[in-house]
This record gives sequence, structure tokens and C-alpha cells, in this order.
Amino acid sequence: MKVNGLEYRVDWRKFRVGASFFVPCLHLAKSKETVAAVTKRLGYKVLIKPVIEEGIKGLRVWRIK
Repeated sequence: MKVNGLEYRVDWRKFRVGASFFVPCLHLAKSKETVAAVTKRLGYKVLIKPVIEEGIKGLRVWRIK
């Protein structure tokens, strides 16, 4: 998955309900659109929230269904 010009490897087969991952990024709206498009294509229902973790701005993505 490419977000803000950087390639992120996510093992989608292991992305189970209740799991989450963090994507560091500066352009939250565009990054959220990218992540949403990928997860929608895969049929995953996710919750995407902007967060700051350890001083780094980004998105936290949870699989909810």
C-alpha cells in the first residue's frame, strides 16, 4: 500500500478483527482516502482515526468487521 509516496507492507491475511496498525503521515485526509480505498477493495470494515503516537502524527487503522 502506497501512502504519501511511501510503500507500506501490510500482511492483510493476518489483519484480523480487533487488530490495528499505525501509518505515520502528514497529509491525513489524503492518506485516509488511500487506506479506505484499499480496505474497501479487500472487503474489510475499518475505523480510521488521526492520532499522535510517541510524538508522531499519523493514522491508526482498526479492523472492526
